[in-house]
This record gives sequence, C-alpha cells and structure tokens, in this order.
Amino acid sequence: MGPCIDIVNPALWEIGHVGWFHEYWTLREAAGLGPLIERCDRLWDSSAVPHDTRWHLDLPDRAGTLSYIADVLARQEERLGAGLDDATRYYYDLAIRHEDMHVEALTYTRQTLSYARPQGLGSDRRTEIASQPDDASVPGGTWRLGSTATEGFVFDNEKWAHETTLAPFRIACAPVTNAAFAAFIEADGYRTHEFWSAAGWAWREHRRAERPVYWRGKRDGVWTWRRYRAIEPLPPNAPVVFVSWFEAEAWCRWAKRRLPSETEWEAAAVGLPTADGQRLADIRRRWPWGDEPPSPDRANLDFAFDGPIDVAALSQGDSAFGCRQMIGNVWEWTSSAFLPFAGFSADPYKDYSQPWFGSRKVLRGGCWATSARIARPAYRNFFTPDRNDVVAGFRTCAL
Repeated sequence: MGPCIDIVNPALWEIGHVGWFHEYWTLREAAGLGPLIERCDRLWDSSAVPHDTRWHLDLPDRAGTLSYIADVLARQEERLGAGLDDATRYYYDLAIRHEDMHVEALTYTRQTLSYARPQGLGSDRRTEIASQPDDASVPGGTWRLGSTATEGFVFDNEKWAHETTLAPFRIACAPVTNAAFAAFIEADGYRTHEFWSAAGWAWREHRRAERPVYWRGKRDGVWTWRRYRAIEPLPPNAPVVFVSWFEAEAWCRWAKRRLPSETEWEAAAVGLPTADGQRLADIRRRWPWGDEPPSPDRANLDFAFDGPIDVAALSQGDSAFGCRQMIGNVWEWTSSAFLPFAGFSADPYKDYSQPWFGSRKVLRGGCWATSARIARPAYRNFFTPDRNDVVAGFRTCAL
C-alpha cells in the first residue's frame, strides 16, 4: 500500500477510484444503473472517504480491482454502442479527463515514493546547449480570459471567457532552467530571508529546505538529483521541476523578476499581435503554434519523452511572440490565486473546483506526463503553494 502521507494516495485505492468515478458518472448518473459493487461508495468516493483511511479499507486485491475496472469498461462500451446524446457525452468527457489526471498523479507518485521509472517511454537524445533565454514583448490590450462553449468540454472554473485589460509586459521565452536555479542556491538564496514572503519563509523553515526536494548536492562540480530510485546528474538546460510556488516566488525576488499572472501567461501562449504590433488582436490561436493538434515536435505531452527536456527544444511549438514550451514539459506556476470567474456556477461534479477557491495557486500549460485533453491553453490547474511533488516549474516576467 505504500506509506501514509498527505500528498499521495495508495496506488491500489487510486486505480479503484478511477474506475469508480467512471462508473458513478457514466453508468449510474447518466444511465441510471445500480452499482457494480454494493459498498463501492464507501471505498472509493473521494469526497466522502477521508484520506488517511484509504490505507485501511477492505479494498479488493489487485486482481479484484483490475477486474472491477474491466467490468466498468465493458458496460461503458455496451452503452456507447447505442450512441450518445450531448448530456451523456459530458459525463464520459469528464470521466476520461479525470482518469488522465490520475495517470499523471500516479506518474509523479512513482517519483515521490522512489519507485522504478516507467518503462517503454521515448527519451530525448539531443545535446543542444540552451543559452539563457531572452524575454518576449507582449503588447497590452483587451484579452478574453477563459473558455467559450465552442471549445467542447471545459471545466467549470474556466467558464466563461470575459474581457480583461492587460498592460504591455515582457515574459521569458522559456522556463527557468536547473542551471539558473542552481545559481540562486549557490548565492545562499534559501537562507536569505529577504527573498521569501512570510508564508514562504515559514514553509522553508518547517521543511528545512536548502534546495529543491529531490536535489542531492554536487558530485565533481555537477549537481545531482534523485530521479525515481536512481541518483543522476541534473541536466543544466532542462527546466527546474518539483519546486513549490514559494520557491518560485523566492527565485523571482532574488533575480529581480516576477511570476506572470494567468492572464499574461494565456495571452503570451495563444495571443496574436495586431498588424502594427501595438496591441493584442481580437483573435487567438487554438494552441501556441496554431490550430494543428499537439505532436512530439511541438510539445512534450502524453509521455512523448520520459521527462522534462532541454528548454531550447521544440522550436516548432513557439507562440506568436516566440515563447517556447508553453504547452508540455513542465506545469508553470503563475502569480494568480485560484478564484472563480464572475458568474461561476458549479458543474455536476461540484467538488472539482468550488471547495478549493482561495487556497491554491493557478498553474498553466501541462507537463510531459499530461494528456493533451488536459493541457489546453485555457486549462487551469491548481495546487497549494507548498506543493513540491507535482511536475511544476515556472517562467518569469520582467518587473
């Protein structure tokens, strides 16, 4: 079952929960069927089953859990054979994306618990050296933040697109690298109070943090880190990852930079300039590079590679303003608190967004283990600012 810690679910429980979520919404809620296992709600309903009890439930064993989710899938396929109306399609879209999230969570749980690395994934063999990226200039103007009904399935916290006003800003063309973050450590940044907010300093003191959680110090002048269960050299030109919002904020103060707001991030990712370049245009791209779907030459998504790759890679995925890797590689912290947009109304899965407003920070863009269904430019991920176990890094703006 693994250790009982706050940031991890037992893998056996989590896999059963994914099957339960599919069953609850697509077969019970949408189709009116009864539960496949009478006690399933007492086992896998994450809204009702306290976290610390999940290690001690009378769960089906591994074979029983896999048999349960296979039974759910077989019933779904039977229902799908008869076709779907739009109302029912919503529940399938929701359940599929919920599964995507848990696939990603199980991937970084491997890292948290020092399990073996996933097998059979592509690896990036390039040896290109990334120079410190320059800033891109993004003009000001009106930006419609959020999603519209024309975009297909969207989550409730993205509803609906609304006008905001942006001042011109300059944003880094790439995320902060391991080498750039190492300079902060070597400048005694973790022990310099002035670089940290009060909450950030309290977090650093409580965790006794001296560097990112998986970094292990230098060997022969090269920083190393624990990657799954192995100690490896830290790739200097890959984006820094597994850092909390507090650490990102502190690095920014040291570097005399700042985190972008989620509005700035979105505009830099999919916005377009007017012909004269003086303001943001009224139209946007579907993805940073255009309307074509993601592919491994544009975005490190869907396990295209087996981890974050060099920040100089994937130039075909650049945004109109020259920002690279806005989609995939690593989630990016923003300065924005996770709050509802005006007129917010919870969707049927009411516990998805509403309980977490005000306690979390927004991340954008997805990581190498994120599904393209999730990593749309308007998707708002959200975690508490202390979390340093998720595949998150950051890019910055000029002051």
